[in-house]
Amino acid sequence: MGAMNELIDPPGIGTLTRILTQSAPTVEWKQTAATASLLGDLNLRARTDLVADALVADISTGPVPGYTTASASFRAALAVPEFTGWVLWPVSEAAVTLALASDAAGDFDDCLALLAELTPRLTGEFAVRRLLARDMDRALAAILTWTAHPDEHVRRLASEGTRPYLPWAVRVPALVRRPDATLPILTALYRDPSEYVRRSVANHLNDLARHAPDAVVDTARHWLTAADRNTGWVVRHGLRTLIKKGHPGALALLGFTPASVAVSGPRLDQEILRVPGELTFAFDISNTGTRDVRLAVDYLVHYRKANGSQSAKVFKISTLTLAPGESRSISKRHAFRQMTTRVHHPGLHALELQINGAAHGRTEFVLEMA
Repeated sequence: MGAMNELIDPPGIGTLTRILTQSAPTVEWKQTAATASLLGDLNLRARTDLVADALVADISTGPVPGYTTASASFRAALAVPEFTGWVLWPVSEAAVTLALASDAAGDFDDCLALLAELTPRLTGEFAVRRLLARDMDRALAAILTWTAHPDEHVRRLASEGTRPYLPWAVRVPALVRRPDATLPILTALYRDPSEYVRRSVANHLNDLARHAPDAVVDTARHWLTAADRNTGWVVRHGLRTLIKKGHPGALALLGFTPASVAVSGPRLDQEILRVPGELTFAFDISNTGTRDVRLAVDYLVHYRKANGSQSAKVFKISTLTLAPGESRSISKRHAFRQMTTRVHHPGLHALELQINGAAHGRTEFVLEMA
């Protein structure tokens, strides 16, 4: 993640300091400027926290400390086109820190509005999480209004910022406990004209599927009754994890009903594989029924874990339609390489096919380390 760390770098901090000095001259932005020499080998999140803390410190030692000065300073800076990019992540975090520390009744809501103003320059999806954690109902009431905003970045923030499992972001446990809380936002946006927004809606729905699969299927079914030309893709992408898991309701909704099929295989090209390497497998599927069948064809690799147990991961092959009596031969290669996201362990593994959620033909093989 070295290159990602440099998204907040000394030149960016220098630009930020210059803009704030011009836009809000009553505050001395000395500690913010000093962070440019303190970045070292800090990762992106740590750099964000460092600069955000410095912004808060500068505002807190200014002539009028507190959130009001922060909101005025950052809004004034928006008049400068260069006030953009990843240095706005610490800006948004600093605003939230000061709003949450404020006793003024309106600062919480004003901070939400400020994030909506900042997000076209850089997404406020990370900073908004702490407002949600403090008072989710109050935050969601404002966020729901963003779904009608003319700017696609603000509409996307409504969906992306409220995802239960947003990557890089702090968890908001209430978003997991109450999966119904964000469904009105998604329902307002699933037919959004922007693909940028629709993709966020689909990813959010897929997040919800991890802990509320039945509610997700019911929501997707409702959307399909009032669909536009993009709804099919949104539903398919939003149900992708449930399809891999073989959830009956999700499969049926997308037309993958229980099917009469005969499966031969999988046939492996080797029973002992040395890592790094590739395993090639092949199999045949035949429709033994009397009607056309639509098939979701996946496979599972049952990986051996360090303790000797196995953990399965599903991989997609394709979707296909077979007429009665029709057969199809399919082959696939799967790579085994050590990665930071997956460490392979030697010993017994297995490969298994999954057709419309039903398991077929588990076949074992052994991994050896080079």
